Amino acid sequence: MFGKYIQSSNDNSNRINWGIIFSILMLAIIGMVAIFVAVSHDSTATSITHALLPQFLWYIIGGIAMVIIMQFDSEQLWKLTPYAYGFGIFLLTAVLIFYSRSYAVQTGAKNWFQIGPLTFQPSEVMKPAYILMLAKVSVEHNNKCPRHTVKTDWLLIGKLFLWVLPITILLKLQNDFGTILVFYAILAGVIVVSGVTWKIIIPTFAAVAALGGTALALVATTFGKEILGHLGFQAYQFARVNTWLNPSQNTSNQGYQLWQSIKAVGSGGITGTGFNVSHVYVPVRESDMIFSVIGENFGFIGGCILILLYFLLIYQMVKVTFQTRNVFYAYISTGVIMMILFHVFENIGMSIGLLPLTGIPLPFVSQGGSALIGNMMGIGLIMSMQYHNTDYLFSNDRKFS
Repeated sequence: MFGKYIQSSNDNSNRINWGIIFSILMLAIIGMVAIFVAVSHDSTATSITHALLPQFLWYIIGGIAMVIIMQFDSEQLWKLTPYAYGFGIFLLTAVLIFYSRSYAVQTGAKNWFQIGPLTFQPSEVMKPAYILMLAKVSVEHNNKCPRHTVKTDWLLIGKLFLWVLPITILLKLQNDFGTILVFYAILAGVIVVSGVTWKIIIPTFAAVAALGGTALALVATTFGKEILGHLGFQAYQFARVNTWLNPSQNTSNQGYQLWQSIKAVGSGGITGTGFNVSHVYVPVRESDMIFSVIGENFGFIGGCILILLYFLLIYQMVKVTFQTRNVFYAYISTGVIMMILFHVFENIGMSIGLLPLTGIPLPFVSQGGSALIGNMMGIGLIMSMQYHNTDYLFSNDRKFS
């Protein structure tokens, strides 16, 4: 479904967005420094070499994945989308059978494969495939129904929801509620940019906000917990919400990690305690609570620099999207941006007590390979836009096949 195709200069240097590369490189350096500090002060953790070397290798593997994906243009991505989505569903199903028993005991979630010392979370690579599928469905619908009405917009929402429904069910069976929220954040972003009328968006988001507020109110009462329990909510989820609402009242059990994180960030002040100077122990700070390390060592200024790097990354992604003017890419870019934004907002928010703990990692900074590869795959999709340097103007006379 191309109306026009323009191929510009073949100069590879102009086909690579160095602003995105710079942002990710700086985030990776911050991540390695923060992991070094975290492991240096944690006597129960592995050695510094065993912590940093695998992380460095994950950056290399993620970079390779990014380079591979950016070789595909939008036509090829369009054709590969159903296969990528299907493979992701297969992995989410397989992990329910072959999940790591030891990780399930530790976390209560059945969402990790384990082969020897290596672990892998399939939901992370499902995210780019899911983004591709939402983009494909949105383009197909809007070309069949170019005129937006309440009826056609509800039809689009229904189509998009059908593709997130099996993911929701599989993640619910894995007891991975935090990751479910990421997929719905991506869905919300795609719906907003797809042209759905505000007559639907405003009431829907108001209803979701009201539902969330009601759920929080129910958690505060025994009767409410019983109702939510019948709906499938687990005891550990109630504990996390209670800890979030009252972090100072439960600092020895469920609330210990959050309370220690708040203390660490607070102790950093404006400029921080200094590199590798840590006075507050925070459990699992090399992964989920990595922002507590940055806040303690580098203070408010260090935290602001980190957030500015994320804004620079997102700005570069938005910029290349507008330069490409490809409708399919626009939806892909929205999904990737929402994925990264939600991770950043949730991780930093939970580290300072603004949001409940969910186990969401900080993109390109937290220790761990699965999330890093998933995010790098998303960046690869963005890099594909400028790398192929094409300008597709969609019309109704031709379709992707």
